[in-house]
Amino acid sequence: MLPLVALVGRPNVGKSTLFNALTRSRDALVHDQPGVTRDRNYGVCRLQPDRHFVGVDTGGIAEQEQGLAGATARQARAAAEEADLVLFVVDGREGASALDDDILRWLRKASRPTLLVINKIDGMNETAVRADFARYGFADMLAVSAAHRQGIDELLAAALQRLPEEGEAEVLDEDPSRMRIAFVGRPNVGKSTLVNRLLGEERMIASEVPGTTRDSIAVDLERDGRKYRLVDTAGLRRKSKVDEAVEKFSIVKTLQAIEQCQVAVLLLDASEGVTDQDASVLGAILDAGRALVVAVNKWDGLTAYQREQALNLLSLKLGFVNWAEAVQISAKHGSGLRELFRAIHRAHASATREFGTSEVNKALEIAVESNPPPSIRGHVSKLRFVHPGGSNPPTFVVHGTRLKALPESYKRYLENFFRKRFKLVGTPVQFVFKEGVNPYEGRKNALTERQVARKRRLMRHVKRGK
Repeated sequence: MLPLVALVGRPNVGKSTLFNALTRSRDALVHDQPGVTRDRNYGVCRLQPDRHFVGVDTGGIAEQEQGLAGATARQARAAAEEADLVLFVVDGREGASALDDDILRWLRKASRPTLLVINKIDGMNETAVRADFARYGFADMLAVSAAHRQGIDELLAAALQRLPEEGEAEVLDEDPSRMRIAFVGRPNVGKSTLVNRLLGEERMIASEVPGTTRDSIAVDLERDGRKYRLVDTAGLRRKSKVDEAVEKFSIVKTLQAIEQCQVAVLLLDASEGVTDQDASVLGAILDAGRALVVAVNKWDGLTAYQREQALNLLSLKLGFVNWAEAVQISAKHGSGLRELFRAIHRAHASATREFGTSEVNKALEIAVESNPPPSIRGHVSKLRFVHPGGSNPPTFVVHGTRLKALPESYKRYLENFFRKRFKLVGTPVQFVFKEGVNPYEGRKNALTERQVARKRRLMRHVKRGK
């Protein structure tokens, strides 16, 4: 296990920027607006070749103990209590504040090893900055500029001196067998609540306020002997509804999570049905070609009549993705989670299945014999052979002639035929059509001298006959 280092401080002192500098990544969302970070975000610092540690970025601890600010503070305090070392980050430009004093008092009560890190010292008198924080009583005060990577080496050296060789932190591993699942949907449908229920702890901040989650947070889970990586994402809205720059960055993070996952779980609100925002999220999943499971959340709050109406509406509006399984769940009470994981396993198995060339060619032969391609302007497309082209999603490459004239209806027939024959559920199926190259295209048959003379005699004979 690696030792754990927690970055703690009030809002907008540069904790996320320092986290990105230590992990050499862009995993933490950075913006000038205070309060952007809310959930705990873990990453590994590998700046030293022989000593690594896990860093955790936390949200700013504010004065309020209620609402989102209070939940963010609880997440930060939980990270500090489990850390082997706390980096107390303060703002060198604004100087010491009463809120910094309160945070330091709490850290001393918690009895956690602490280093004072004065950030944003670029262009300032370092001696004057240190004098402002001298009353905190730290023997060593580390002055850094996370944005310009100034003082990072000194910070690393001081941190490694105080860290144990082994810690209790578990880092996100790179095991390829770990199934990557992204929970996506529009704001306030219960994504964070569902992840917390699966983990059995308040790992994510769950609130009734839309847009609570702003970053994509990955957490590893082992359940029934299988390994998963759960990714809680920010809610997606239509572009016309997005105004804040922070929300735009959150959307980029969510789209990246969809691209990197193996199975996307689309959460819907059972009481509101399928909205235009849900269609936008579904479009992002289909564009990425990811396996899909639809989770209808808040099912426990509906009457029997409302449930019947909700199922009819789902069947009507999601008919174009009828290959995706829909599961009714309650993230708050934990009902339907076993069925949800069964659907996820079926979708993952279908999306990552490997096919043999012989079996897909046999399927294509049966499909063409059962329903031959239609004649278009007197010509019929010929599908000669097919071979597998990849997985996640399953891709089939079809070779033949006149494939550009193949109608879309016949392509959908092939997709449905392959899906039914190989029992593919929960995953899109892609076909790539490649026409054979005519080896004589663009080549002109030049006549020999004897053929030219014979052609002239033939033309003279024809003229005499007239």
